[in-house]
Amino acid sequence: MIPRINHTVLFELLKALNAPRLFVQLLLALPAPVRQRELELFVKYVVNETSLVDVAFFLDAWWEIMKHKEGEQDKTILMFSTLAHQHLSKSPDEPCQPAKRFKGDPFSLQSPPIATGLLTVLIDGLKQISGSIVLPKMKCCALANLVELLSVFTVIERESSSLPVKAYLDKIASVVTIWNDDSENRYSRRGLEEKVKEAERSVSLLSVVKLSSEELFVGLNFLRSLLQSWGEELQCTLNSHKEICYESYRLLDSLTAFGKNLISYAKSGDLSEDEKQMVSELGQIIVDFLKKINPKLKGRNSDSSVMALVAMAIIEKRMDRHTEMCSIFASEKAWAFSKDWVTCLVKNRALFQKPELVLKLLETTVTFSLSADNRESRELQSQVVKTILECYTELPLPDKNKVISGVLASWGGQGLSLNLKTFMEGFQEELNLAFNQITQSASDQGLTKAVASVARLALLDPEATVKKVCNLAVVNLGTHQFLAQILCSFPALSFQEARDDPNQSGSLLERCLKETVWGRLSSAKEKEQFLEFLTFLMQPSSGHPLLSPAEVTKAFVLPHLKSDFAHIELSLQILSKVLEVQPSPEEQWLKSCYPFPLLLGLCKLLDGYTKYWHRFRDQHCPSLETKDLIATTLSQLCEVVGQKAAPSPEVWIQSLAWLRRKVELLDWTVGLRLKKLFGDHFKNEVPATLFEICKLSEDEWTSRPVPAYGAGSGLLAWMECCCISTALREQMLSLLTVDVDNPEEVNLFSKGFLVALIQVLPWCSHSEWKRLTQVIESLLHRQVLHVPYTLEYVQYMPLLNFRPFAHYLQFSVLFLRGFQLLCSSSCSSWLPAEAWQHVVRLYSSSLTDLLGSVKRDSLSHWHSADDKNPTQEVSFIYIQVFCHVLHVVAMLPDDCSGEPLLVLALEILSQYETLRASDKSLSSALRKANEKHFLESITDNVSNKELRATLLQKLSKL
Repeated sequence: MIPRINHTVLFELLKALNAPRLFVQLLLALPAPVRQRELELFVKYVVNETSLVDVAFFLDAWWEIMKHKEGEQDKTILMFSTLAHQHLSKSPDEPCQPAKRFKGDPFSLQSPPIATGLLTVLIDGLKQISGSIVLPKMKCCALANLVELLSVFTVIERESSSLPVKAYLDKIASVVTIWNDDSENRYSRRGLEEKVKEAERSVSLLSVVKLSSEELFVGLNFLRSLLQSWGEELQCTLNSHKEICYESYRLLDSLTAFGKNLISYAKSGDLSEDEKQMVSELGQIIVDFLKKINPKLKGRNSDSSVMALVAMAIIEKRMDRHTEMCSIFASEKAWAFSKDWVTCLVKNRALFQKPELVLKLLETTVTFSLSADNRESRELQSQVVKTILECYTELPLPDKNKVISGVLASWGGQGLSLNLKTFMEGFQEELNLAFNQITQSASDQGLTKAVASVARLALLDPEATVKKVCNLAVVNLGTHQFLAQILCSFPALSFQEARDDPNQSGSLLERCLKETVWGRLSSAKEKEQFLEFLTFLMQPSSGHPLLSPAEVTKAFVLPHLKSDFAHIELSLQILSKVLEVQPSPEEQWLKSCYPFPLLLGLCKLLDGYTKYWHRFRDQHCPSLETKDLIATTLSQLCEVVGQKAAPSPEVWIQSLAWLRRKVELLDWTVGLRLKKLFGDHFKNEVPATLFEICKLSEDEWTSRPVPAYGAGSGLLAWMECCCISTALREQMLSLLTVDVDNPEEVNLFSKGFLVALIQVLPWCSHSEWKRLTQVIESLLHRQVLHVPYTLEYVQYMPLLNFRPFAHYLQFSVLFLRGFQLLCSSSCSSWLPAEAWQHVVRLYSSSLTDLLGSVKRDSLSHWHSADDKNPTQEVSFIYIQVFCHVLHVVAMLPDDCSGEPLLVLALEILSQYETLRASDKSLSSALRKANEKHFLESITDNVSNKELRATLLQKLSKL
């Protein structure tokens, strides 16, 4: 059992030791009912024959109760608490049995830290001894205690009870400063750490159960009476002193805060009119009291050096709110770069591994660097820079991005490079070394390491780092996707730069791409890598998109969509890739990119091809190979614009009407390419002659005046329609009106078709020509197109079955007849040399496709059990096509390169040779000899010596 003790002896002992904190710790370690009885005994002791020492101890004990926090107790107090709860929790009538074993957690056994019963006991005690309080310091202390206590209960719950960290630091520093100057205070000779810890306790409010309304207003009334009776004396005392003591500081500080609390409290809806009046009167008394106090006494009582020391002590000893204190430490430029400041930063670097703190340290360092003009300053700066980089390196990637974003927002694309030369020492070497290692080990396994390297470089100089990546992505083969993946790990690099011209605004990455890569792409491979790099940045497989489709379109497409731009093909490829990007459903990026003017730009490019072979020599125009890309991109754009309709039907109709008016000034075929976009709003306009050979619905089609399409030009217009798209080709084939039962009509159609074919051929792109060849195949199969096969390259009548291969022979003969017409004297000056070369390439590609089809068909016949071996038929076809090719070669103008036809002729001979080697029939020897002799005799007639020699050499090996 705990022995009974004489309370007078105990109180006298504690008073003699001046140990109010020990008394409060022992008191609050007791069970709740016991602690209240003990406090009542203590108050009874103080009230009886009260001395100044009694008053001082009572007030100090009250103040310690207010400052008490759970968890501050040492082991002795904790053990005492446990024993007290074991032996004193029972009622007085119950016999106390000694515990069989040590048990229980004192924290779980105790009631809330401070019960309101204790507080009412203290207020009652103060009432009883108020007459014995004669010294001004004690009066200040008594009032401060009472005000601090009542402040707890007048704070509106929705308002934060914790001070802002700057005010918190200022308050602690003020207390420490006062203690330093007040030699009579018990803490004046203590160390800084102990002073700061004690000041922290005095700043924090206690946690209590709410007083009842009645108890609260008893306290408020008592405070009013004390202010009324002591106020004038305290005003005189306070104003007569040049320096403020701790007790008077506490009084003024607590009254100022309490006065603000009362204003909010009086406005709360929980009070009656009488209560509101009473609170307002008390508030006015406090205001009047403070008005008569010298303002200097109520001002800040700490200087910058003390605040710095206090902040560093809180950080180093991990005291309350030390993490918040790091923010002030990092940003307070008046303290920065003293030796103590640098030492504290280096020693506690782990606390500064947060993006906002790294940024504040950078800002502080930049400010300091402007005045760092001696060796010592530069050494300190170097030490700090090293520490900041270490803190930054330890951050997770999302936090590194936050830092990079902050650097870009504060200092722009060049980041720290212009302001912190210390950061940039050896940067270029580090940049080159890092990217050499990255490009040599481009793999998913090395991505994390590569990202970490780039993160450091991007902090030091974002612009130089991005430019390096962009350059390597183009010139370093095969690493562009890996480098794009690294960049996409840094969404901060999509930073939007502020520029002088608002219309020229864009991102850092876009500017770096323009300055480093755009306009410097020298090879097809570089252009390909740039295109893939750009695509990945818009739609990465992982990470964040760094470029938006709208941004790419405005930067690399809209300014360059004109025929004289050298990289028009690349811009078109970029637009095509942009249109393939799948944006979020709510994203309407295309609306900001002027979609209808963009459509018109593509239409004008297509219109330029109508004069392709008759333009001026100095007039630049994209190649015919680019024509397919323009047409495909236009089709893509029409589809996307159609899906992203305008905000209202009226705007949509107006936009379409505007585009229609502009397109009417272009070639009539351009308007048909917008057929899907125009939909039911407008009819398809075509030359009137097209109606002569097609059954066109007047609901969908209408004629337009086209002077160049006179009588008999219907087939030409029909063929041009077939070139536009696969869907339109199929529609034209279905609408074609030719009476196959009328021989004269078929004959006239076939002749007209040949004339129209050679008129269209030179202006066809590869895809358009492919569509036309499919038209020819369809017409031959349907026997609408009549192409008689002559025997000009046949020595004897072959007794073979050519029906499965007839259309191949007709196909080749049709081309031969076309070239005969094209090479005739009437067309001799029609095409320039470049056009002839283009025509030859189209012819070669068609015959290459024809040879492939012959080979596939022959294989299918070989594998069929019903068909006989078609070797002789296929050999005959190869020989005929070979002769036709040589015939075309002989007709071509001298300035036309026949190289594609030489390659084609050699390919025919190679396929013939393969077929010849597989022929093991009994009669094949003589036939093979005759065929070889025939081929050699035909080749001997070739006028081009080099071509003839090459072909004869090939034939000699048969």
